[in-house]
Amino acid sequence: MQSAVFPALRLFALASLWLACPLIAQKEKPEPLTEAQIEQIREAGILPNERVKLYTKFLDEHAETIKSLTNRSKSISRAKRLDEELQDLTALMDELGSNLDVYSDRHGDIRKSLKPLSDAADHWLGILRALPGEPGFDLARKEAIESGEDLADQAKRLLTEQTEYFDLHKDEQGQDRAEPK
Repeated sequence: MQSAVFPALRLFALASLWLACPLIAQKEKPEPLTEAQIEQIREAGILPNERVKLYTKFLDEHAETIKSLTNRSKSISRAKRLDEELQDLTALMDELGSNLDVYSDRHGDIRKSLKPLSDAADHWLGILRALPGEPGFDLARKEAIESGEDLADQAKRLLTEQTEYFDLHKDEQGQDRAEPK
């Protein structure tokens, strides 16, 4: 009987360790938005222009924080804070890009928010490019610039596509999503 129990226990122990390893290895990443900001986005619900405006506003706040940290004297804590802010900025830009993909697929008319987003993305890129790279946050800076370029390109492309689409489909202008006909 003992010989049958020990392999089962060993198998159970190995399976437990295998399942626990990812949990141990996971780095707890804080949310780039505050609870109040998350609630504002939830309240905007299915209103695409409002959501894009909120994301633009929150991204602006992160970019301004990064800009304010740029002129502080170099230190480990400054580099750590810049790294965190850059990662948050990148995560938010990627999240907004995903939202834009959804709104584009739904043919939601978001032209009102795309022009300010496009201008803001250019401003954020200016802040990121002016930030001199340092070992403590250089990778996060490069990723943020890449994400910012992608978002700026996406906003400009989507604005062009939407302008062309709604010129052809005037009856759908101003809608949050295309309704089946």
